Amino acid sequence: MDAAKPMARLKVWVGVDIGKEFHWAVVVDAEGEILLSRRVENEEADLSALLDETLPISSGELSWAVDQPGGGAALLLALLWGRGQRVLYIPGLAVDRARDGFRGEAKTDRRDALVIAEQARMRRDLKPLEPTDELLAEIRLLLARRRDLVEDQSRALQRLRDTLLMLFPALERALPDMRYRGALELLCRYQTPHGVLRSGRQRIETYLRGRGARNAASLAEAAVAAAKAQTVVVAAAEGVAASIVADLAREVLTLKERIATLDAEIEARFRTHPMAGVLTSLPGMGTLLGAQLLVTVGDPRDGFASADQLAAFAGLAPAARDSGKRTGNDRRMRGGNRTLKQVFYQAAFASLRSSPHSRAFYDRKRAEGKRHNQALIALARRRVNVLWAMLRDGTEFDPAFAA
Repeated sequence: MDAAKPMARLKVWVGVDIGKEFHWAVVVDAEGEILLSRRVENEEADLSALLDETLPISSGELSWAVDQPGGGAALLLALLWGRGQRVLYIPGLAVDRARDGFRGEAKTDRRDALVIAEQARMRRDLKPLEPTDELLAEIRLLLARRRDLVEDQSRALQRLRDTLLMLFPALERALPDMRYRGALELLCRYQTPHGVLRSGRQRIETYLRGRGARNAASLAEAAVAAAKAQTVVVAAAEGVAASIVADLAREVLTLKERIATLDAEIEARFRTHPMAGVLTSLPGMGTLLGAQLLVTVGDPRDGFASADQLAAFAGLAPAARDSGKRTGNDRRMRGGNRTLKQVFYQAAFASLRSSPHSRAFYDRKRAEGKRHNQALIALARRRVNVLWAMLRDGTEFDPAFAA
């Protein structure tokens, strides 16, 4: 551990490389000289000791910088905010890129902490981290849990399709989308050609209607047609495979119900936020996308001075690729906040069906020769301006303004 220098400095920066069990902190002054460098256990006592050790070093401005906005940094952030400290966020990708500018090739916690501190010292475009209010904290946790359940559902659906393909390939082809309740209810009861033919179309249709499945008649007809097309037993262990198919189908149905319950909880909390009405009035910006935008950036007016800054943070602004006499060579940004970019992209895609103005803009870009993704990104960028104006004025979407 490097000893802290006793002389107070007017302005210092603290870079903290966040880990699960411990962090590494490096303190630098305005000239980039290292004043303190040490390992810090991710425990309240040691983190508080770091603050007590660091605060006297500076008699003026003190800024902290971390490479994670939560997770392992949660306890440190709570202590920093509790003492009124200013905290900057540097994405891990930015740290990786900046590391190449320092001597040596080794990647160590100490070196990463130094990179974070130096980036905080030199850059003026870093976004401060602010304490999250209880409502956004609740929504963030619910959204994270929803992502976990959606991933579990996707894995279960893939296993279901693979097993059914081995057991009853004709039925697997007859059910192109197994996300819907009707297909899943069918597989809970019928998994083999023999079982389908033994029950017959009418009995299968009655069963599906009783389970609240849509298109029960067409599903029953498709199942019978698939059974007639396959007369041999494909799987060596047909009984075990059929049991697994039924179990996976029930698992997906349960996950769908849990996701629907979470969606209702997210919407109930999101609707109480003062920005909810403005966000969801924008065509394509539903409850889940609006909630994700809120937990990602909070109130955009607080962290960004203009729509251009918000678009750049989301990676939707064109980036210059000029060299020598080649100018005006702008390309799509590859960086930016991926979550926020996905929110604007998905909202733009959804607006194609609900907003004539979005469809007209998209069609115009396509006519100019842009590909589908390029036209959607251009539409998403334009909609950032519209959303910014709505938030700035506190007004909901006006089609006349969009036109």
